[in-house]
This record gives sequence, C-alpha cells and structure tokens, in this order.
Amino acid sequence: MGLSLSPLALIVLLACLTAFHQCNGNPFRKNNPFHHHHHPRFAKHNYRDALTKSIMFFEGQRSGRLPSNQRITWRRDSGLSDGAAMHVDLVGGYYDAGDNVKFGFPMAFTTTMLSWSVIEFGGLMKGELQNAKQAIRWATDYLLKATAHPDTIYVQVGDANQDHSCWERPEDMDTPRSVFKIDKNSPGSDVAGETAAALAAASLVFKRSDPTYSKLLTRRAIRVFQFADKYRGPYSNGLKKVVCPFYCSYSGYQDELLWGAAWLHRATRNPTYLNYIQVNGQILGAAEFDNTFGWDNKHVGARILLSKAFLVQRLKSLHDYKGHADNFICSLIPGAPFSSAQYTPGGLLFKMSDSNMQYVTSTSFLLLTYAKYLTSAHQIVNCGGTRVTPKRLRTIAKQQVDYLLGDNPLKMSYMVGYGPRYPQRIHHRGSSLPSVANHPAKIQCSAGFNFMKSQSPNPNILVGAVIGGPDQKDRFPDQRSDYEQSEPATYINAPLVGALTYLAHSFGQL
Repeated sequence: MGLSLSPLALIVLLACLTAFHQCNGNPFRKNNPFHHHHHPRFAKHNYRDALTKSIMFFEGQRSGRLPSNQRITWRRDSGLSDGAAMHVDLVGGYYDAGDNVKFGFPMAFTTTMLSWSVIEFGGLMKGELQNAKQAIRWATDYLLKATAHPDTIYVQVGDANQDHSCWERPEDMDTPRSVFKIDKNSPGSDVAGETAAALAAASLVFKRSDPTYSKLLTRRAIRVFQFADKYRGPYSNGLKKVVCPFYCSYSGYQDELLWGAAWLHRATRNPTYLNYIQVNGQILGAAEFDNTFGWDNKHVGARILLSKAFLVQRLKSLHDYKGHADNFICSLIPGAPFSSAQYTPGGLLFKMSDSNMQYVTSTSFLLLTYAKYLTSAHQIVNCGGTRVTPKRLRTIAKQQVDYLLGDNPLKMSYMVGYGPRYPQRIHHRGSSLPSVANHPAKIQCSAGFNFMKSQSPNPNILVGAVIGGPDQKDRFPDQRSDYEQSEPATYINAPLVGALTYLAHSFGQL
C-alpha cells in the first residue's frame, strides 16, 4: 500500500527534517561524498569528531586550577602548591601520561608539536582552532614560569619513584612535590633546546591573535636557546636519579640544539639562526640515519622543518635538508629501496613495544607536512629510482590514522571515546579511580591499587586519549597494569591534532 501524506503532514515532516538538519548539523555529511566539492570521496571515519576529542584530552591532563569552561568535568584542581619546595610558582602545566609528575622535557615537546599542528593546519581547523590554542597556552603559561629566572629551567615537579609507588588521583596527591632544575652548574641542553623550540613555535601560533604574548614567547625562546647552547650537556647527567629511566635523554642534546635553532629561525627570521644551522648542522647530526621522531630524538623533525626553507622559501643554503628529509621518507615506503620501517601484519608502523603509537602519530604528521611542502614546490621524493609523490605520503599517513581509529584486525579504536569499541582499562590514575564528585573522601596512596588491579572498566572516560597501542602482531590485551600498551600521553596526541585536521578538511568534514 502506497504512503500518502496530507499537505499539512508534508509541511510538518519537512519542518522536522529541516530542524533535524539544523540541530544536528548535516546528519548525512560524514558519508556524503559530494558534500565538499574539492574532495568528492567517501570517508569511513569521522575525523572531525576524532579531532575534537584529541584536543579535549589535554583538558583531562591539566594540573593546577581548572577554569570554569573545563570540559572534562570529572577532574578537579590539583598541584596548587607546586614549586613551593623551591619558593617558585610552578602551578599549572600538564601531567604527561597516567601519573601525577610534571616532566618538563616531554611537556615542552608536546607544546612544540601542538604548535606545529596549528602552524601547518590551523587555517583549516575552524571551530577547533580556539580549543587548540587554549591547549597550547596552558602549556606555554607553565613554560614561562619554569624559565622565569635566567640560566635556570625548572624541569620537573614530583618525584617519579615515589609517585609511582602510589595509585592516587591528582586531586589527592600527597607524595613529595620535589622540584628539580637545570642551571649553569648542572646543564641540560636537551630540555633547554626543546623548551626554546616550544616557546618559539608557540610564538607563531599567537602572532596575530595576541601579539604581546607572542613577543614575550619569542624573547624567552631566544634567552633559553642561548642558555642551551652556552652551557652544554645532557640533563640526564646531573639529574640521572630523577629523570631516568622515565625521560632520560638517550639521543643526546645535539638534536635539540638543531631543532631549537630551526624553530628560532622560523619564528624570528633572524639570520643568526640560519648561520648557526649552516655552521653547526653537521656536528649536530643533521645527516645521521636515525629515523625515529619523538620526545627524545628531534633530528627527523628538524630535517623536515628545515626542508621547508629550501623547498618553499628557496633558501639554497639548506638544499641538503631536502635530501636528509627524503632519506627519512624513503625509510618508510614499503618495498622501496632503502626501506627499513617495520609494519605489523595489520599495517601499523611499529617502532618499539613501549608506547609505539607516539611514533605512528608523529610520523603521520611529518608525512602530511612534508607532502604539503613538496606540493607547494612541485617536487617529489626519489627513493633510489622509485618516484614517491606527495599523494603517496598522504595515503600512508591516512592508513596509519585509520588503523588508530579502528581499521585494524581487532576493529578497536585506540582513541578513548571514539568509535564503538575502544580501550576500557587505560593505565591512568585519574581515569581509573572514582571521581571526586562520586567519592569525595580521599583515597589513600596504597588503597588505590585495589582499583588499579580490578578488571572493571575505568569509571571516568578520558575522552580523546590515545594509548600506546597494539603489539607487533596487532594484539592488545586492554590491561590497566600494561603501561607499555595502555597508557596515554600528551606527546601521542599532539602531532595527531595536525594529522586529523588535515584529514577532516580533505574529506569535507570541517
């Protein structure tokens, strides 16, 4: 029997459909291949949703006094006397992962990568740009406090060994909030170089929207880089008992000096930094064949960043960096000459068993960024006779992000809160313990381990958290005690923000 509607019913139905469309955005938008005239392609994933969540995660990692617009509402204020041990104000910043220590080295790298994400892809971010900038500013406000005294950087708050002997909410934390610093007598060119990079990169983010703040960041970056360069040494020498094995500087400090100089060159356009790179580049390892980019080793990032100056700004003196960047790209291309990267049977880039996903997100970001530079210079990569186009780089990056979001043998999204199936028992104190709202009484240091050892899902969803991920055979046990695979970290998410922005835009979702 055919369906017949009266004219009035038709009007009501149309009004309802229109209202539904307006209230819910376009419900067909995600899968509508014609939504965006430039890219009539089908997207299996809602990259925009993943982007929103990847930035929201940072709010769950905040230390300090939380603002009224805090979106991860199960968190409360914490670490309000941080810095008091040395009579300085070190309130704020981020907890790097699933514990309650503030480690300056990975926090600075997170800041650099969030900033780079906005610098390259912020113009496509639309409504998420403000959230991304707030995530960056939460970090830079802290880094400004940590670098307030000349030739000194406060690089850590909290004693990791004592913190790890407890399973406590940050709001209940009662382990010592010891403060550790580097200075002329106990230098740390690695953490100082990364902090200079973070401040310089962030200065570009705020250049138009807050020029006064941007200038403050630039001035501080210049001063911090001078300190890094003048008093040389790895911070793990003087602070070995404190920072090792957690964030030991295994790759040395040369990469951070090159990386810091590269960011200051980009932020200030001052020829001093270009000269520094030309004179010191080789000594600082510009041409080394180390193809792992993360919180410890910045060589590959510096190569890609400096290749822009040659490719896009035609700075002939940096010609070699195109070759150095190409070497990294060729190492990733399966089947190409010089290919050295390993992939799981399901297709995930696999670098190491501990927190592998950080390399997946950082590499995906570099692939998309280098593809952008190559496209604007009408160039390709030549891998021993194999031509590799920017399109190929984007395809590899998309495959990696898609695996992370659920296109994998387990059909598991490795971003908490995204997709129908995601990790339930992440290694994260605040997420795994009852929230302050639900359990106002303090949960003592060792009492928390009952929750840690339980098989129940975490009561608080840390939306957007990306965890260490599967092993090299695509297996994932979803065990809270398994920090290698189940712990989130700020530096896993930071480069993903840029990659998701590009993908959301290219599929017409932004």
